[in-house]
Amino acid sequence: SRSSDELYAYLTRSRPDLCILKGEEEEEGEADREEEEFVLIKGMPQASKPRRGLGESTDILEASHVRELSKELPPRTIGHSWTLAYSTSRHGASLKTLYRKLSASDSPVLIVIKDALDEIFGAFLSHPLRPSETFYGTGETFLFMLHPRYKCFRWTGENSFFIKGDLDSFAIGGGSGHFGLWVDENLYLGRSSPCFTFNNCCLSETDDFRIMDLEAWTFS
Repeated sequence: SRSSDELYAYLTRSRPDLCILKGEEEEEGEADREEEEFVLIKGMPQASKPRRGLGESTDILEASHVRELSKELPPRTIGHSWTLAYSTSRHGASLKTLYRKLSASDSPVLIVIKDALDEIFGAFLSHPLRPSETFYGTGETFLFMLHPRYKCFRWTGENSFFIKGDLDSFAIGGGSGHFGLWVDENLYLGRSSPCFTFNNCCLSETDDFRIMDLEAWTFS
């Protein structure tokens, strides 16, 4: 619509620090265009590779990924901008650094991983990732695959093994000794297995995978 075009033009001129994701009209029907929304994404202004629709804010996410994930996020994230709180390319591959970057926020967290096979997957966490003696979090937490195929895995109600942070690894989802997503302290080696919490398939092509990039997004 004219009003959304004017807003897009104004924000592009006046706020170059924000990446403005605008729906592509040629790929959407009339009904979709009427409900078009803006997602404001704050992140690295210069350091990362450009991505179509996302400016220079991310090394992993495409505009289509953001649109798909936005449909799955809980209502309390609506209207909040996406802020890149941590990335391995910018802050180094360290679980302790990841914990530190998330420690000042009580926002939900989106963990996005790109592995050595260029597959993209991750988890939405209802609470910030932190060291913990037991599992914590709520049923808002879910696992997802973004590329080469898109799929979300919601809480089954079977258990409450949502989020677990240790000094040497973190895990999302569990049951019978299997984690839906597990990552080591160097944010380099990971593992994904079917688990009772989300009834997910393996998120990566193989159970064990190598991480090329990992990003953590908060909603502010």
